[in-house]
Amino acid sequence: MRRWMPLVAVCLGTFMLLVDVTIVNVALPATAVDLDTSFGALQWVVDGYALALAALLLGAGGIADRVGHRTTYVAGTVVFAVASLGCGLAVDPGMLIASRVVQGVGGAAMIATTFALLNGSYTGVERARAYAVWGAVSGASSAVGPLLGGPLTQALSWRWIFFVNLPVSAVAVVVSVLVLPVARPTGARRIDVAGIVVLTAAIATLTAGMIRASDDGWASPTCWGPLALGVLLLAGFAAIERVVAEPLLDLALLRHRVFGGVLLAALLLNGAAYVSLTFASLWMQSVLRLTPVTAGLVALPMSVAAFAASLATPRLLRTLAAGTLIGLGLLLVGAGDLLGAVLMWTLGVWPALPAGFLLVGVGVGLATAPLGSTGTGAVPADRAGMAGGAVYTARQVGVAFGVALLGSVFAAATRSSLVARGAGSLAHDVVGGRAAEALAAAPAGVRSALEGVVEVAVAHGMAALLAVAGLAGLAGAVVAWTVVRDRRAPTPDRAPAMS
Repeated sequence: MRRWMPLVAVCLGTFMLLVDVTIVNVALPATAVDLDTSFGALQWVVDGYALALAALLLGAGGIADRVGHRTTYVAGTVVFAVASLGCGLAVDPGMLIASRVVQGVGGAAMIATTFALLNGSYTGVERARAYAVWGAVSGASSAVGPLLGGPLTQALSWRWIFFVNLPVSAVAVVVSVLVLPVARPTGARRIDVAGIVVLTAAIATLTAGMIRASDDGWASPTCWGPLALGVLLLAGFAAIERVVAEPLLDLALLRHRVFGGVLLAALLLNGAAYVSLTFASLWMQSVLRLTPVTAGLVALPMSVAAFAASLATPRLLRTLAAGTLIGLGLLLVGAGDLLGAVLMWTLGVWPALPAGFLLVGVGVGLATAPLGSTGTGAVPADRAGMAGGAVYTARQVGVAFGVALLGSVFAAATRSSLVARGAGSLAHDVVGGRAAEALAAAPAGVRSALEGVVEVAVAHGMAALLAVAGLAGLAGAVVAWTVVRDRRAPTPDRAPAMS
């Protein structure tokens, strides 16, 4: 049993990190009421964490090489725990968002060292088994978040979705110190500070522009100004990476057809698969007044399907090319979203969601592991760790951009429906998760009619969101089948460190 304790330590961290991407979804309505947040603030609660992970992951790998992988992993876990405490104690949206960003900083340090720690602990068949278990945990963790968040929010409060990280973090730290291997720091890589700063600013600014579109519409200067600045910052990042001695991301890798296709597929996978849970929870709790537990259970088919499919993936990769499997996974994600869109548009009731989420879960489970292994296996060995970090970064950018973009679709469709039915004055509160409070303030004589209008409007918003997410999933499948194609995934024994 002791032989597998390093795997336990790494999986504990992976589980916490990925659960925290989605666990907040079920708690968002309660958070919105308690902290009196806007719709944009709710989006930042999700995106602050994803952005920090995406922007800092590559840089964290370089730091880990200098100070040691175990040291970096343990330090990241401690930062994550302290930030979780800050989230749970937040007294306003600003404090909550800031704490979520710090959570992402700790998470970046943890995930950047995952592959290095597994490679340092296992070889041969044992390494293959370790990666299989880690892949199963990764494939299911994000979908498990709503299942945990529902009971915690309903039985205690939304704050406990963060407090629960404290004992798990403590166990992870103790186990890590006792069993993880101590490797000598290489000190070989310089930290590309300029690249980290400019990339972080670029991703954050682009996301800010998309979130502003949710509140002000795409025609507003408050939207296009940040978007234009974000594009300029991306160009600046590219310029820095071309001249710096040890770049955060070697841009030459992007010219590799398979690697570029994997990055795009990874971004589209996370954007299409997970974002809908955020807005589905808002709809079910704030409009339909379902309990957090019921809202969380809607994600159960996705969770179970993702876990089962991820366990089957290693066997499937023996007979199917990685590109084929990635494409199949994204096709199922897109089909599940489109099924949900059709059912939401025609039925407009929450039981229509689980059928689509089931297909999405299968797709996530099939595509997750081969995305990482194919991306790292497609580049030269001395750039494999950088490639692994880039793939995970692309996945988190998919979450951040997905919440912002699909949130604007949801908001626009909901507002349009409310305006068309003469209830446009309710749009701000309805979209921001405070529909119950807005309806309670309406005159008693029209309240019942307004409730029906709001339910239809938000169902239309969900249908529009799922339709766009479905198209993104289908686009990802096309990318995988045409660009990644017949690429074979490397064996786990060849899997590189992410740092």
